[in-house]
Amino acid sequence: MKCLSGSMKILIINYGMGNLMSVGNALEHLGCQYLISDRWEDVKGADAYILPGVGAFGEAMKNLRERNIIAPLSEQILSKKKPILGICLGMQLIAQNSEEGGYYKGLEWMESSVIKLRVQNGCRLPHVGWNNLEVKEKEPMFNNLPDHPNFYFDHTYQFICNEKYVLAKCGYATEVIAAIRNENIFGTQFHPEKSQVNGLKFLRNFTEYLKL
Repeated sequence: MKCLSGSMKILIINYGMGNLMSVGNALEHLGCQYLISDRWEDVKGADAYILPGVGAFGEAMKNLRERNIIAPLSEQILSKKKPILGICLGMQLIAQNSEEGGYYKGLEWMESSVIKLRVQNGCRLPHVGWNNLEVKEKEPMFNNLPDHPNFYFDHTYQFICNEKYVLAKCGYATEVIAAIRNENIFGTQFHPEKSQVNGLKFLRNFTEYLKL
C-alpha cells in the first residue's frame, strides 16, 4: 500500500501479468493512494481500478479466473459503476472475445472484440513505438494534452468496438483504436506508464476524473 495525498484508493489488479510497479510508480509520482492486490476483499474496498497487462489474452483470463476475482470485479464495475482503466492487454480483456491464439472469451464488460492487426506497406508486428493520436473526444482523459499527443505502443492485437466508444485513434498500416470509454469503463491500447510526460498527464486526468 502506498498511502499518499490522494483521497481515492486505486486498486492495481495483480493477476500475474503487467507492468504493476511501473503503473504504481507513475501513480506515486502523481501523489495518488494505490494498492496492488488480487484479493477479493481489496477489490470490494477500492474506489477505482487499473487493469494493466502484458502478454497473452488466454493466459490472462486463466489467471483472473484462478484468482476468483472476476465476479467481484464485475459487480463493482458493472453494478456499482466504479471506474476502471484497462491498459493495453488490460483494455483488450474488457472485450467479449479475442482471436489471439485461438478463441477466448473475455470479461464481456462491453460489446467489443479483439483481432490481429492487419499490417501492410512494410509495417511489422508487433506494433512497437511512439505514435501520435487523433483525439476524437478531449474530455476528460485528454485534457491539457496537445492536439495530437504522442504515446508508446506495444501490441499485436487490436480492440474493435462501436465508434461511439472511441476517444482516440492512431495509424499503423491501418486505423487503430487507441483509447475508449463506455460510461465508467476506460481503456488505452498505449502504455501511459511508459509514455513519459504525456502518459503522466493522461493518468493525472484519470485521477482527476475520480474526484468528480
